[in-house]
Amino acid sequence: MTVMTRPRETPRASPCPQDFRVVVRIDSWESTSVYPNGHFVRVLGRIGDLEGEIATILVENSISVVPFSEAQMCEMPVNTPGNPWKVSPEEERERQDLRKTHLVFSIDPKGCEDVDDTLSVRTLDNGHLELGVHIADVTHFVAPNSYIDIEARTRATTYYLADRRYDMLPSKLSADLCSLLGGVDRYAVSVIWELDKTSYEIKKVWYGRTIIRSAYKLFYEAAQELLDGNFNIVNDIPEFRDLDEKTRQARLEELAWAIGKLTDIARHVRAKRDCCGALELEGVEVRVQLDEKKNIHDLIPKQPLEVHETVAECMILANHWVAKKIWESFPHQALLRQHPPPHQEFFSELRECAKAKGFFIDTRSNKTLADSLDNANDPNDPIVNRLLRSMATQAMSNALYFSTGSCAEEEFHHYGLALDKYTHFTSPIRRYSDIIVHRLLMAAIAKDKKMEIKDNLFSNKDLEELCRHINNRNRAAQHSQKQSTELFQCMYFKDKDPENEERCISDGVIYSIRTNGVLLFIPRFGIKGAAYLKNKDGLVISCGPDGRSEWKPGSLQRFQNKITSTTTGGESVTFHLFDHVTVRISVQASRCHSDTIRLEIISSKPYMSPDTELFHQSSLLLKSDLVKEVTRSVEEAQLAQEVKVNVIQEDYQKYCQTKGRSLYMLLEEIRDLALLDVSNSYGM
Repeated sequence: MTVMTRPRETPRASPCPQDFRVVVRIDSWESTSVYPNGHFVRVLGRIGDLEGEIATILVENSISVVPFSEAQMCEMPVNTPGNPWKVSPEEERERQDLRKTHLVFSIDPKGCEDVDDTLSVRTLDNGHLELGVHIADVTHFVAPNSYIDIEARTRATTYYLADRRYDMLPSKLSADLCSLLGGVDRYAVSVIWELDKTSYEIKKVWYGRTIIRSAYKLFYEAAQELLDGNFNIVNDIPEFRDLDEKTRQARLEELAWAIGKLTDIARHVRAKRDCCGALELEGVEVRVQLDEKKNIHDLIPKQPLEVHETVAECMILANHWVAKKIWESFPHQALLRQHPPPHQEFFSELRECAKAKGFFIDTRSNKTLADSLDNANDPNDPIVNRLLRSMATQAMSNALYFSTGSCAEEEFHHYGLALDKYTHFTSPIRRYSDIIVHRLLMAAIAKDKKMEIKDNLFSNKDLEELCRHINNRNRAAQHSQKQSTELFQCMYFKDKDPENEERCISDGVIYSIRTNGVLLFIPRFGIKGAAYLKNKDGLVISCGPDGRSEWKPGSLQRFQNKITSTTTGGESVTFHLFDHVTVRISVQASRCHSDTIRLEIISSKPYMSPDTELFHQSSLLLKSDLVKEVTRSVEEAQLAQEVKVNVIQEDYQKYCQTKGRSLYMLLEEIRDLALLDVSNSYGM
């Protein structure tokens, strides 16, 4: 068992330094003692220091971020200026070459390096349309049971934190040879559909390995501008900069047509899923924006754009068709992804909250739920629908990977996407599940051609064990991402005076009633948390005619959709579900646990900023400032630490801390590897 402690005092015989996060190992716990026996393992960092807190998050989630080994890196193909990588003649003969026939392009967040997927659309000679989804051919470079394959299997996923990422594959693959960058030849695995030009009905589908050369590496905002007909964005697209005016205009129109046609197809595909009950759920998603030097520039909430939906629908379509293909070929050993229907009792709070606003949420099926959420719109407050969708999301169970030999076909269904079969195929650079699916797809193609299946596939038992491992690592990835975002939020507010700092005051929306308080959502920062209406001294909140709050003796009375605070003097204030209130944001410091955001209602009235323009501006700027300020604070702290180098060196000697790989880390890796079967024999 591994735990962390923050010692308040350092006993003379203890190796643990004061004010540091440390890892200890529990060795035993006698039944007659209230204290366990253990030993000190290593220092993670100072309490409150960004790197130390990030290291703590990694340890808590059992995430190993050691560099790739020399043996693993030796398996990487060579790609240097003196010896550049190029397509081999053998692969040119074996693959379908799309470089001269297809306009292929990617649409990703700004600064994205690991480009998994590209798209294409064109009109065929017979008048039909052809839609293509082209995914990085990672399995060409990652052989089964190679050193790098075993490492990728152990990591299972790329870990994205608020300000950084830890890759599943070395950057030579993830950001170079496997990444479908613009203007370079790359190997891909493609799914290509022939569609009716008006109804977009699928006539036929082809799966196979291809060679592509992406013409454009677009970012979402640029693609959206082209979709909206705003061609001024062309100056922000590097591929257009050196073209003459005539060529630029022709290519711009070609690209704009392709994006528009893809969007039309995506709308049609989405409409078909909507008819089956596909859900549009709500979550607070934050992404990191990097500058040209790959340093953190901004942390911004994801802004909804139609091109997000366009790309997502194309990926969902590819995942669905690949799922059907590998299941048909290997019905008892295919890796799919299931999302079971939630238990009805989990929807009780959602139904009650909607009822408070006069809406009825029918949760009998995903179709009725989707329709109900679409109708639950308050024209005066769009936050209401966002919160209802967020509650629906929280009521859902997590989607999980599974082996098709482990459950009946009726259990394959994906509730949220309204699909009978689904898998993950489109992100092999960052998900090991997709690597397995690529190998299954290649085996299915070989089986159709009556060819020998080159890769030994997992048996149902081995695949189910691997799925459990991947599901576990995915939960760790989600949890660590959430923790890192909360860490940045705390570090942003920690150095601010909540009494005088304008940005510590914000609008909050009540989305749940509790016995002694309410749960609030702060749209400006995407924060959710509790605000107490009764403090530790037994005083309750009281609000005067101007809405300002103070603490007075009294009592609380909770109802289904509201809570009333009544003072001994007879004054009362009632808070209803979805009321807007003014909230003060501060940080609750703790030496034993992570710092947490503290929310306090300071007025029963909605927040009104003195500067209306500032109040109405996008939270984009505020999230940007958050990371900039935290990063600046970290840099200042690092500069301050430089004068203490000698002291730190003494600490290393005193506490015997190694800067490199330690025996403890090695043993941890061995323990993780023991969970996996790394032999070469995987039964059919």
